[in-house]
Amino acid sequence: MLSESPAISSRRGILQLCFAAFGMTFAAVTTLAGPVAQPPAGKLYHGFYFGGIGTDTHDPTEHDVSPQDVERYEKAVGAKTAWVYFSDNWFESRKFPETTCSWIRQLGKIPYLRLMLRSDVDQLHSEKVFTLDKIVAGNFDRDLRAWARAAKDFGGPILIEWGTEPNGKWFSWSGKWNGGSKLGPAKYIAAYRRIVDLMRSEGADNLHWVWHVNWLDEPEQKWNAFENYFPGEKYCDWVALSAYGPTTPRMEDGAENTLQNGPAARWRTFFRRNGPRLSAFAGGTKAGKTMITRKTTLT
Repeated sequence: MLSESPAISSRRGILQLCFAAFGMTFAAVTTLAGPVAQPPAGKLYHGFYFGGIGTDTHDPTEHDVSPQDVERYEKAVGAKTAWVYFSDNWFESRKFPETTCSWIRQLGKIPYLRLMLRSDVDQLHSEKVFTLDKIVAGNFDRDLRAWARAAKDFGGPILIEWGTEPNGKWFSWSGKWNGGSKLGPAKYIAAYRRIVDLMRSEGADNLHWVWHVNWLDEPEQKWNAFENYFPGEKYCDWVALSAYGPTTPRMEDGAENTLQNGPAARWRTFFRRNGPRLSAFAGGTKAGKTMITRKTTLT
């Protein structure tokens, strides 16, 4: 794992690999463009995510993380992290999470936040308040603009994602809960673009947008393919792929072997259309040590 802090660059229009292992989970992250520089050749960015499912007792809101938690994790794995990943839940507050972002920056790391416009942490249900229709209709424009102005005032680089894993069935913004095959992906894209456009219009250029999908489409139907949710290169600086490897000492396998089959071919096609190359890694943790279990190069 890369133990260096991320460098900042103004390079644009690049499609290369970056990688993050969030605590006990794993996600492959690829930069399309943006000022967070690529890691040196053969190196990987290493990130930290304290939470799991929102109802976990140790982190019920997916942001109950402290500098001490990061320190303990880095000591356990013997490596420094480049960013800290956490959720910003709008059912708690619609204000920019300045306190969390500030202590992350003070540690010399980049905040990586999930902008979670949701009414609770429960999954597998349609949204009650922050629906895609209401987002597109502009019901939350004032709050989104205020959030963006506060992020701009924060000043430092922030990795940000909205609409995490839309090709899954667990989050309320997924296609399954928003009209399915007829309307789901289109509504998602419209809401995604509106949020990005609004925040950019407020001058929050320090926000670097991550489009984050799951390695497996659930449900596995053509209309729900991850490709159908792509908002366009103009609307994301990074692309993230959740792919979970072994996360406990007794777990012998994970998604990485499955990625060699159907999903790998689809990612090749996707990046041929949107850029030259993706290198995908699948891994996890065993016995408290982060490890890479397989490396796949998609060209």
